[in-house]
Amino acid sequence: MLSSLIDFIFPKTSVISDERLNENNSNQYISDEELNFIDKVSTEDLSDLKRKVNSAFAFSLFAFREGDNFSKIIYQLKYGGMKRLGIYLGELLGKELRNHLKENDLTFDLLIPVPLFKTKVRERGFNQSDFICIGINKELNIQFSPGLVTRVRYTKTQTKLNREQRMNNMKDAFKINKKYENQIDGKRVIVVDDVVTTGSTINEVIKVLEENGCGDIMTCVLAMAR
Repeated sequence: MLSSLIDFIFPKTSVISDERLNENNSNQYISDEELNFIDKVSTEDLSDLKRKVNSAFAFSLFAFREGDNFSKIIYQLKYGGMKRLGIYLGELLGKELRNHLKENDLTFDLLIPVPLFKTKVRERGFNQSDFICIGINKELNIQFSPGLVTRVRYTKTQTKLNREQRMNNMKDAFKINKKYENQIDGKRVIVVDDVVTTGSTINEVIKVLEENGCGDIMTCVLAMAR
């Protein structure tokens, strides 16, 4: 009764259209109809992702362009405080990733989110990649290690920067947490972020993992920019 009353006073609406969700909708964030029309990655998209990142493997679920419906979802995830939206999207990603790993006979030891700098965590209240990982791990159930890689310096937003500027902006922005230096040698790692545009951010994370003896690395992102 309490749940019904809350829904009556504060009805659940789509983060895309702001329209009220049907009570039979499969989730409480996006209408099923809108979700069905969001672009999934194509074979060409995945080839582009593999060219952008420096990991042995790469995987994504959605593709987007600036200003489209998925951009609205990402905005709410990053700036709207919607942690549970991150978990839900991570679950969607995790289901597809689980099938991909099984089909290709791949296994991994660690799940690592791309970290935010501490001031950004304070501003937003959370790191969206942490919650995507939580959702993924409902499907994969491997060791989630959010503190293994740390962001050691503040970097300005990448939005208006070109590829070269993004690479310079992210250079040496990450380090391995000293507590884990002796625990990653040879480990196969999935590195998770919300989106990839040029790959400059996640490539810096990959670099420090490789420098500290990691085994094979997979880039796994919720969406990639076209």
